[in-house]
Amino acid sequence: MSLKEIIQIIKEQKASFVLLLCHRSADADAICSAYGLQGLLKRFLSDVVIEIGCPQGINKPSKTLLEQMPISVNLKPNIESAEVIIFLDMNTIEQLDEVADTIKKSSAPKIIIDHHAPNSDTTQICKLCMIDDKAAANCELIYRLFDEAEVRPNLNEAKALFVGIAFDTRHFALANSPTFEIIAKLVVEGIDAQETLAQFALPIETSERVAKLKACKRAKIVKVEGWIIALSHVSAFQAQAAKSLVDIGAHVSAVAGKKDEKVEVSLRSIRQFNEKAGVHLGLDIAAPLGEYLQGVGGGHAMAAGVSGKGEIQETLKQCLALLKQKINKTE
Repeated sequence: MSLKEIIQIIKEQKASFVLLLCHRSADADAICSAYGLQGLLKRFLSDVVIEIGCPQGINKPSKTLLEQMPISVNLKPNIESAEVIIFLDMNTIEQLDEVADTIKKSSAPKIIIDHHAPNSDTTQICKLCMIDDKAAANCELIYRLFDEAEVRPNLNEAKALFVGIAFDTRHFALANSPTFEIIAKLVVEGIDAQETLAQFALPIETSERVAKLKACKRAKIVKVEGWIIALSHVSAFQAQAAKSLVDIGAHVSAVAGKKDEKVEVSLRSIRQFNEKAGVHLGLDIAAPLGEYLQGVGGGHAMAAGVSGKGEIQETLKQCLALLKQKINKTE
């Protein structure tokens, strides 16, 4: 997929309103990639209204981002009026909960730009797909569009793409060679990397610290073929808790919690587990677990999430079964 193809679809539609949609609790990578794409498209489509929509809200770091960057998002976008819809940083529209039904009914051409393992239900409704699950952040894909168009991002756009990549790679811990190449090019645009990282750093709240400690205290440790699996549950901050369990020694972790009658699971692993055990958390664990829970699951090789119907302990039991099955097949 190229920028020319995106522009062609917009022009063929004679669209006056293009909606860039971000997933629920939109993070910095989603919002910053939308902001970058918005600026790039406006260079070629100055008469088109291009809006960033976050119908299921944004997360706390993103609120800080919006306070310090000239980024505008609409928390109640008019999806019915959109003449072209572009999904950013989400591999399934089910991440938009009840809004997903409105999107399915929309006759507007749909485009997806994403760095997660593809979901066939979503790609089938899209006219154009730009998906690379080897990219460390969605902002990388947007930078590629700038590069292809031979357009240099302005300072705010470069900073946004830098911040999006920094957040999604855990301050570059999950970055790969192409990621660092892009970061180097963004720094050339005038970004002070150290200052920018400090500007958007957030102190850890007491509630997050408590959640991480509870997850450690409640963790069930299981060894499978030499791999250490940690399973736990907390009422909030599941993703942060899952990362903490891996940071302190687990090869792979799954932390579950319940919210609004839905069970949610965050999965994390170290690179060694992905490469040597051959387990892709998004494809091999989250996707089938999502089906089991009559919900949705997906993500990256070393970070994934699940949401559906069920009970916490049964969900973790099924998650462990899937991990055991996949490990035994690859050992």
